[in-house]
Amino acid sequence: MAATALAAPSRSLGVAGAAGDAADADPGPQLIARAKSLLERAPLIDTHNDLPSMILELSAGDLSNFDLTARQPRLCADLPALRAGRVGVQYWSVFVESATQKTHVSLHEALREFDAALRIIRGTSGFEQARSADDIERLHRAGKIACLIGVEGGHMVENSPAVLRVFYELGARYLTLTHWDNIDWADAATDRAEHHGLTGLGRQLVREMNRLGMFADLSHVSADTMRDALHTTRAPVIFSHSDAFAVNPHPRNVPDDVLHLVRENGGVVHVNFIRPFVSRDGQAWNERRDAAVRDIHARLGDPAAIEAAIAAWETAAGPPRAGIGDVADHIDHIRDVAGVDHVGIGADFYKAEAGDMATGLGDVTRYPYLFAELLRRGYTDDELLKIAGRNHLRAMRRMEEIALELRRTEQPLIAERVKAT
Repeated sequence: MAATALAAPSRSLGVAGAAGDAADADPGPQLIARAKSLLERAPLIDTHNDLPSMILELSAGDLSNFDLTARQPRLCADLPALRAGRVGVQYWSVFVESATQKTHVSLHEALREFDAALRIIRGTSGFEQARSADDIERLHRAGKIACLIGVEGGHMVENSPAVLRVFYELGARYLTLTHWDNIDWADAATDRAEHHGLTGLGRQLVREMNRLGMFADLSHVSADTMRDALHTTRAPVIFSHSDAFAVNPHPRNVPDDVLHLVRENGGVVHVNFIRPFVSRDGQAWNERRDAAVRDIHARLGDPAAIEAAIAAWETAAGPPRAGIGDVADHIDHIRDVAGVDHVGIGADFYKAEAGDMATGLGDVTRYPYLFAELLRRGYTDDELLKIAGRNHLRAMRRMEEIALELRRTEQPLIAERVKAT
């Protein structure tokens, strides 16, 4: 789930469009057709989509309001749109705001999200839940969209390894260690350093994920937490929706030294399409917005007036510029530093409007256009099959092999609700 400013996280950027973005070169119908054919073979795996949160927000979780087998313009995904985008595998995000840890409702809200995600999967013809790499390949061969679950924020386990295991049984195959704020056992990228990485409990929980067969997802975490996790894990990690820090120095993005560690680890960085994380001007835009938000809060006291003033600033400033070519630049950089075996796709679609995403990648039908751009840049068919999904499958199979061995040799972690240092 996106958040836009360090001072004031939000579900929406509040920007209306992308006027003024430079148009990317049209790759042409032949490359688009070739990209579509490759994505059908791959399969295309996207590791982050927030449809369950949208369903809860728009209808309190009443799926009868939406027939996902038909186009749903109010939603960030539906079956026809995913088919048009050649998506073969989708991770649905269980997302709960990290502020809920202060009111001790994170787990309660997480279960509402799990319920929505599972009902979406089980109630939509054409979707089927996958729990393993073998399931993914079996369902892809059967013409189904394989659906998995990712949990976006370690605050939802409420420091309990038992909760982590229950999430695994419900189908979670990754846990993003933090979201926007620090938690008791790990620092976030967009909060002040508190633990300077992982605590002892954080390291134990990463090792318990290894034992279960659940990816430790390092999107949203601080660079020190990335490094600690990579030095702790026995299995490949993922970044489910992150970009390259060297292209845009946003704290959500992955530094080059961490990319080197990802290569050694066998993990995968799945590239995000959201403007402030993609745009070369994205972090500078965030800093300007943060300064404006601080000024607005200093001048105004009424919440409605503050919200209106922030929206007016965003409209006047316009969004950071980003297009398909900028997303491809992040893929190029991760390939050049970590290697082509360590790149994937995690778009982070979280609303229906296109303006928050890189121009040309505004909805889930548009993946072939990114892959056509990569073809235009000279990527081989084999390289694109890896980026589309085969890198993720390779990392997943290795994670599963390690988990199988660890479950033979290690007992479950029992420590409950411990705030370790």
